[in-house]
Amino acid sequence: MGATSSSSVVGLDLPTEGERLVHVLQSRVLLAPRDLDGSIDFYEDRLGLVRYRDWGERPHRGVVYFLGGGYLELNEGGDSVTPKGFRLWLQVGDIHAAADELRTKGVVLASEPKLEPWGLIECTVVDPDGVELVLVETPVTHPLRRREPSR
Repeated sequence: MGATSSSSVVGLDLPTEGERLVHVLQSRVLLAPRDLDGSIDFYEDRLGLVRYRDWGERPHRGVVYFLGGGYLELNEGGDSVTPKGFRLWLQVGDIHAAADELRTKGVVLASEPKLEPWGLIECTVVDPDGVELVLVETPVTHPLRRREPSR
């Protein structure tokens, strides 16, 4: 990417003056479900996402939910095609409690919480359009939770 600037992030060369970067200010995942009301029920009433905003009237409505460091936007007018190779990764503090809560709200788990070979505890649910949501708990001993001392 060019010469290393005076400020760097562990092992990452930052651009020098004059080089360009895309400065992402906010991120949002956009989905166009077949049935907006059914998806609102799933994401809001069953999964428990908090609504940030909504707009419009049929047939041009949309809803945006807080999603950790970004947003999930649902727009009316989907074409019924499930995105291929797309999954939402949602980190939770206690995956077993989250799985139990989802079951009480009628959500069927596609896979039960399980310690995966890469050290994360994961389970999967599927939204009404077939989009996989991977719920993840990061154990305290996992490298994602440990901070390496700076050199």
